[in-house]
Amino acid sequence: MIHILSENWQTFLTGFENTILCSVIALFFSLIIGSIFAILQTVPSKLVRTIANIYIEIFRNIPLLVITMVFYVVVPQFFIKLSGFTAGTIGLTLYTSAFIAETVRAGIKAVGVGQMEGARANGLTYWQTMRYIILPQAFKLVIPPLGNQFINLIKNSSVLAFVAGFDLMYQGDVIASASFETINTYLVVGVFYLILTLPLSYYMRYLEKKLA
Repeated sequence: MIHILSENWQTFLTGFENTILCSVIALFFSLIIGSIFAILQTVPSKLVRTIANIYIEIFRNIPLLVITMVFYVVVPQFFIKLSGFTAGTIGLTLYTSAFIAETVRAGIKAVGVGQMEGARANGLTYWQTMRYIILPQAFKLVIPPLGNQFINLIKNSSVLAFVAGFDLMYQGDVIASASFETINTYLVVGVFYLILTLPLSYYMRYLEKKLA
């Protein structure tokens, strides 16, 4: 395993950097999009709630690979050509945002309804109440499941390997095919993923205890 790493460290490093970049971009935008749709699921308007629910159900129930292939194969047929990295990142963002929306919505529902009523009675608008009162409490409640979603996002970034996204898994496939060292190559890939996910897992546990 050591010799595979030493002979191909630049290739592994390139894949590692692309995996980090994809994960950070997808995490940032999926958290924003997911939070927006979580709020839309709770607004008084039935039409808005229905639209939010449709978005969430679509992206929760279609496999990530299919979503990614739509952006990599179908979208270029009608709009612009996307690189594998871009298509994979967009697919990962939309897919993860649907799960984050459900997680954040559960946190919003867990906050007592009296908080919304009290804030509205004191003159705050619905959106002001959400921003300053409900959402801070909701995010505090859902830190553990959000942490799980972030870890899943990092692992799911391996979907880029199917669309030549030059991520860690893609580079592992290239090295394994060239060297015929399949077991050792994927052991190295697994170690790189652990380097990403384990610190995040421990940090989320620390954050959960700190905010308890």
